[in-house]
Amino acid sequence: MSTTSTIPATIPVTIPAALRRASSTAGHALAVADAERRLTWRELHQEVQLTARALVALGLGRGDRLALWAPNSWQWVVCSLATTYVGATLVPLNSRYTGHEVVDVVRRTRARIVVLADGFLGRDQLGELRSAAATDLEDDGSEGARALAGCPETVAVVTIGSQQPGAVSFSAIAEVAAPVDPERVETMADAVGADDVADILFTSGTTGRSKGACSAHRQTLAAAEAWATEGRVSGTDRYFVINPMFHAFGYKAGLLTCVLRTAAIVTRPLFDLDEATGLLRDEGISVIAAAPPVFQDLLDSPDRPAHARLRLAVTGATLVPTVLIERIQQELDCPLVLTAYGLTEAVVATMCRAGDAPDVIARTVGRAVCGFEVRIAGTAGAGTTGAGGAATGVTGEVLLRGPNVMLGYLDDPEATAAAIDEDGWFHTGDVGSLDDTGYLTITDRLKDVVIVGGFNVYPAEIEQVLSRLPGVREVAAVGAPDPRLGEVVRALVVRQPGSALAAADVTTYCRERLANFKVPRAIEFVDALPRNAAGKVLRRSLRS
Repeated sequence: MSTTSTIPATIPVTIPAALRRASSTAGHALAVADAERRLTWRELHQEVQLTARALVALGLGRGDRLALWAPNSWQWVVCSLATTYVGATLVPLNSRYTGHEVVDVVRRTRARIVVLADGFLGRDQLGELRSAAATDLEDDGSEGARALAGCPETVAVVTIGSQQPGAVSFSAIAEVAAPVDPERVETMADAVGADDVADILFTSGTTGRSKGACSAHRQTLAAAEAWATEGRVSGTDRYFVINPMFHAFGYKAGLLTCVLRTAAIVTRPLFDLDEATGLLRDEGISVIAAAPPVFQDLLDSPDRPAHARLRLAVTGATLVPTVLIERIQQELDCPLVLTAYGLTEAVVATMCRAGDAPDVIARTVGRAVCGFEVRIAGTAGAGTTGAGGAATGVTGEVLLRGPNVMLGYLDDPEATAAAIDEDGWFHTGDVGSLDDTGYLTITDRLKDVVIVGGFNVYPAEIEQVLSRLPGVREVAAVGAPDPRLGEVVRALVVRQPGSALAAADVTTYCRERLANFKVPRAIEFVDALPRNAAGKVLRRSLRS
């Protein structure tokens, strides 16, 4: 069976055009509110224009890539919009990444500029970046003159929150921008096309190496518009963007949704429950999109306001109990609660609709939006449809097709061909079924992804890292249930004979090389891993 949905109403086809429209139609309305600064849409546009000039002065041009390694902030909003304003491509990076993870992406994308939040969570991000970039450095005699030794394509590093030798401070943007004529960046914005690559968002694969999903401006904006349409987002909304903007949920269904509908972006670098309850009251928050644990925390907080403006709550990414939907509606007095489904490669593919019953919202992830077709591969293979034998209710791999399926994986035609078949169907790796109304239920995952608080963690990546730890003979990473995060990573380790490797050694090693949400929360030492006759590790047995 397959279902489809029509493309939403006409929208701006480039991000610069969307920002210009917001500035002209809602110039004096609040655009961004974080702990440091508040900006109207006109002021935001001016900051973007100024920052765009500075980025051009530093060497960023049309088609270049800018890597942004920072938490949610007004600077993140400005930098991301300034990047696409000049026709460059945004490469958002997880703020919890280690320096090694960042360098890997910077090298693979040949990022022209790296913008980072130095000092976030008490870390020395610039030092980590430089140290990691220098690893395996082959000095050809010119490294000392480069902005980032070990990353030859990078011409500048910009730091948010600090002033460091050899880096440009974000606080000096106006000075850096001075030599560039304002008309130059406006001409560059005019030249941005709907099919230009707007962003490259990295997602991990079962091979353990991340892949960069490339999306055009038209795709990124259409995804945001679909989300805004089903959520009925408008210029009267104040949207608390809790999801990190380096993730499609926070960037496309958050920041860019607000740009399209001129809703105010309220954001903070970290989610703090006490601060969040205050924002609900003081900022008049009307929209929140977050993983279930955030809503559970808000519901259980004794300090949450008795009367809030909250009218839309969107959740998903993991199991959503029906009782949670009911509590959000009743205890937070929120009339519209929705769940949605999408992937980095196909953002906002399905959503529930206003008026859906709580059990439908909890049990399903809605029906197709934004021109997507949703199809379940039949038991005879991926080629079957409803007419070919896959009836309503049949479980199989979820396939997606539509104008917003990614352009492809960065520099990886083989992976792209494996993910998107000749007929244009994107193979999600998720298992689900469609009911007779076209609503999709996700029942399992073909991939071994572990979803930790809404973040995808791929066991192969953990295993690749731990396989290099002295004393490890074999390792398998699986998901384990967690009452708050949904799942956490559990690592089963087979030690080398005679090794005295301890759990603390494994944890320390992972913390040095992996973002904290990827670090196994439980370490178990076993004599052997269960395998089938072909030698494949039986992950289902490990999970149970």
